Amino acid sequence: MFSALVEEGLDPIHARHESGAAFMALEHELAGGGPGLVFTTTGPGITNALTGLAAARAEGARVILLSALTGAGLRGRHSFQASDAESYAHCGLYGAGGWFDDAIALESPEQLPRVRARLLEGLRRPQGFIAHVAVPLQIQDAKAPALGPLPVQLGAHMAVSGARAVADALGERVAVWVGHGARGAASEVRALVDRLDARVMCSPRGKGVFPASDSRFLGVTGFGGHERVFERRARFAPDTTLVLGTRLGEFSSFWDPRLVEGTRIVHVDVDPTVFGASYTEVETVGVTAEIRGLLSQLLTVLPTSNKPRAGGPVRAIPATYTRSSGRGVPCRALMQSVQRVVVDNTRAVVLAEAGNAFVWATHALRFEQPGRFRVSMGFGSMGHMAAGVVGTAMATESPAVAIVGDGSMLMSNEITTAVQQGTPAIWVVLNDGRYGLVSDGMQGLGHRPHGLDIPTVDFAAVARAMGAHAMTVREPCALDEVLRDALRCGGPCLVDVIVDSEETAPFGARNRSLAAQRDA
Repeated sequence: MFSALVEEGLDPIHARHESGAAFMALEHELAGGGPGLVFTTTGPGITNALTGLAAARAEGARVILLSALTGAGLRGRHSFQASDAESYAHCGLYGAGGWFDDAIALESPEQLPRVRARLLEGLRRPQGFIAHVAVPLQIQDAKAPALGPLPVQLGAHMAVSGARAVADALGERVAVWVGHGARGAASEVRALVDRLDARVMCSPRGKGVFPASDSRFLGVTGFGGHERVFERRARFAPDTTLVLGTRLGEFSSFWDPRLVEGTRIVHVDVDPTVFGASYTEVETVGVTAEIRGLLSQLLTVLPTSNKPRAGGPVRAIPATYTRSSGRGVPCRALMQSVQRVVVDNTRAVVLAEAGNAFVWATHALRFEQPGRFRVSMGFGSMGHMAAGVVGTAMATESPAVAIVGDGSMLMSNEITTAVQQGTPAIWVVLNDGRYGLVSDGMQGLGHRPHGLDIPTVDFAAVARAMGAHAMTVREPCALDEVLRDALRCGGPCLVDVIVDSEETAPFGARNRSLAAQRDA
């Protein structure tokens, strides 16, 4: 299958690990590169890809797994790495509804027109689509029938309904809570906020949907979010919370009642199962719709407002350097540098890995446009962004920056893939010699951390050994110039930042949430 693509003039990427390939495919798709296609061999090739595919499903991406399938004549005979529905009957790898939205065993070339139609139908879904097509060796070499032109354009939006229902449910004072699902409707969200003179808060994945510099922006909710959200929201005293494109899950809300206090929820999403799931005791009006289309209709339904606009820029945070404590670079100083050099002066996408990197980036970085910040909320696999940054850089054909921990870089990365492709992926490693988030969390719950230290690794030397550019930073004053050099180098680059391991990340209510789960 892989060689057939080469013969057709396409340029498939040979990743080092199947999970890395899946992470790259999903981030490539979310960065605008189109649906991802992941090839694997039988046995561990398939199971290795599952973590990345599970992340893709959680992120609402469109990714198709194309795997090898044990031929019919060898099934049940204990062949090497046997892979078919019988061999993996307990895993759900060859049926829809478990790992996959659709699963197909291609036993004959004549199935291809029907298979393509099923895949196209799935790829049109606005909430993402994960499919598995398994192909035995003898079919891989068979001549395919003529398929004809594509019948429709991919990504067609679902029909929109409910604009009048939303308009009727809105009160006088509206707080808009935006998430990742609203990233394609940023201009409509801003127009709606102007019309309603609303206030806005966002989930970590919703950063940039509404400008962080606008005075009507209350802040970021959830993991790594801002405590000021609660005070600013209470001062505004909304009577309606309009939720756009977030499931309000644990890391988006910690299910904190203060975020919806005194309001009814009007929840717009393509997935109706999220309505009322997080705040079961709050009156919720659920509207199943594609957000951009609904908001476009809503703006035609709502009356023109005569309210004075409260918008305007807030005072920018001044550029400051924090002196080193002697224990390493403070993460606050690193985030200030990333803001100045990367966020404010380039169009690069910033990806934050699970761990303290996620917390610091969510808390400290400010974005004015959607699509420039990526975190994984519901799944949060280590190694996701360390590999996914390569897919983002390939899709955007420009530098992309992953902020990752040392634990994640040791778990999974695709540096040599980026080197082979000449891809301008940049890794900024928070090197503190430990699993920082786990250690801080254990201490916050009153436990003594055990076994969480990592032997010191010279990641710059490792990256150079793989053929990438690399620099090490030990003092805050060097950060800006090193980051500029990384962006200018034109290829893969790793910045190994020796950070202060005693600086506690601002993870807010995470420990309270864990304690509540323990006591439930």
